[in-house]
This record gives sequence, C-alpha cells and structure tokens, in this order.
Amino acid sequence: MSRDGVIAWVESPLQLLGAAEWAHAHRTVLPVAGRLGPQMSSTAEELLARRASFGPMDPYLGIPWKLLASNGHWVVGDGFSGQFRLAATVLRPRRVTFLDDGANAVAFADALLGRREYARPGIDERGLTTVVAPLAHETVMRRAAAGRVEFFTAFDLGASRLDALGERGVAVRTHGFEWTRASSTGAAGLEGRIVLGSARVVDGRMRLAEYVRWVTDAVAGGTAVYLPHRRESAEQLAAVAAVAGITVRRAAVPVELLLAGARTPLEVVTLPSSTLTTLPLVLAGTGSTVAPRPSRGTAQVSA
Repeated sequence: MSRDGVIAWVESPLQLLGAAEWAHAHRTVLPVAGRLGPQMSSTAEELLARRASFGPMDPYLGIPWKLLASNGHWVVGDGFSGQFRLAATVLRPRRVTFLDDGANAVAFADALLGRREYARPGIDERGLTTVVAPLAHETVMRRAAAGRVEFFTAFDLGASRLDALGERGVAVRTHGFEWTRASSTGAAGLEGRIVLGSARVVDGRMRLAEYVRWVTDAVAGGTAVYLPHRRESAEQLAAVAAVAGITVRRAAVPVELLLAGARTPLEVVTLPSSTLTTLPLVLAGTGSTVAPRPSRGTAQVSA
C-alpha cells in the first residue's frame, strides 16, 4: 500500500469548514472522514452546496481506521483528541496537517513545543489517552523534523511560537476564511445586533441564571437576534427566549458560515471564545464589530 493519499479527519463543524478552506488553498480535492454529531450533516450539505472541493465524505463513529491506514497524509481537526493520539501511535501517518479546533490551536502549538502538557486545556485526562500521549508526540515531532507537519490556521500563534515551530520543522500557513467569504450568498435576515450563544452552561462553567443575566445585558434594552450554540440544552434556550427583545434563530451551520457575506454592519456580542478571532476575518470589510460583551469601555474588534 503506497499511502500517498490525503484524508481530512474532522470532528466538529468548524473543523469541517477548516478542511474546506484547506482544500481551496491547496487547489485539491479532499476526501473527508467526518464524525457524526450536532450540525455535522447540515454543515457538510451547506459546504457541498457552495461547491467545497471535497471528495468522498464518509461519516463515522470512533476512529476511521481503514481510511486512515490507506492515506499517509492526515488533515486533522483535533490534535488533542485521544483518538488521534491512539491512531497516530498505531498507524504512524507520513504527514500531518493540523486544522483549527477553536482557540485550542495556540495551546496545541505549545504542547508540541513542550511548553505545556500534551493534554486538552481544562481537562483532567486519565487512562489510555495519557499513556499514548508521549508516543503520539514523538511521532508528530519525528515527522516535523522531516518537514512533514503543518499548521493551517486562522489564529495568530505569535512570533515566539512561529520561530520555535520553524526550528523544529513545523510549517505554519494562515488563512482568513477567503473561500468562506467568496462562496457566500449573504447573511439573509441577519442585521443589527447579534448575540452568540455559548455552551458554558452545559459544560458547567456558568450558572443558567448568570447566563440569562448576560444575555439580558447583551440586549441592552433593545432588540437582538440570538444564535444558539449547537450544544445548548432545551432549558437554556427556553430561558433565553424569555428575555425581552431576544429573537432566537436556530442555526444548522457554524456562525462563520451563517454570517459570511453580511451586506450591512453587524454588532456581534459574544462571551470570550474563538469567534473573537474568526468572525473579524469572516466579516472583514463590512464595518461590523465583534465584542466580548456589550458594556461601555469593552474593547471591540472591528471587521
């Protein structure tokens, strides 16, 4: 088996969008192994409707062993994944490209550089994933020494990390969601203030009452469209929908896809998240702002 082929291995809608951007930037057709999960099918359908340069798309649960074993180049959405660590240790890919898994791109770069533990931030890892972590790290860094590891990212990794990664043979290529913006037909029905939902309540990082207060403050006595996070519970959505001035609009695709192509300036309000990096790129040139909260004096990022 030559293992000359390439396969994207993605687990979230944002990772899938990153795969579309990678295929566009490299002018190639990219087969995809996509983990089944919320918004994955609808995001795949939207990307295909926009003519993303995808080859066969195979949904899966667990590790797609056969697809990975038959392709030497893995375009990976989540380098912290325990499943990636196990598969990389067993199958030893010839080349690896890492896409963005939200803001974890920065933490993952530090993990490869040995500046932090090879573990997902904020997670107490145990069992097999910790056993194979050093083995996976060794595999990746051996490929890097041979010039066969790359980051494809929308995040600013910083000059210090870029230098350190380069010294170890890791290439970094950045993108600004060029394909996402070019393929958009507009953000239909979205204007004015947009409040982005969060999974912090589901993840136990914020109490529901506190979250509802944040949404109320984000509306600031006016009106806003609320775009739920894909993992919000029915209880959380009902509480948000009861806030005066809020209109909930359920989204079947990532917010980056939904807002791309905005024709008028948007005022996007969000809790601190990766959207503070991605949305200014997606909304570049529209006069939109993306703010971590609506209070006066909070720094805003202009798009």
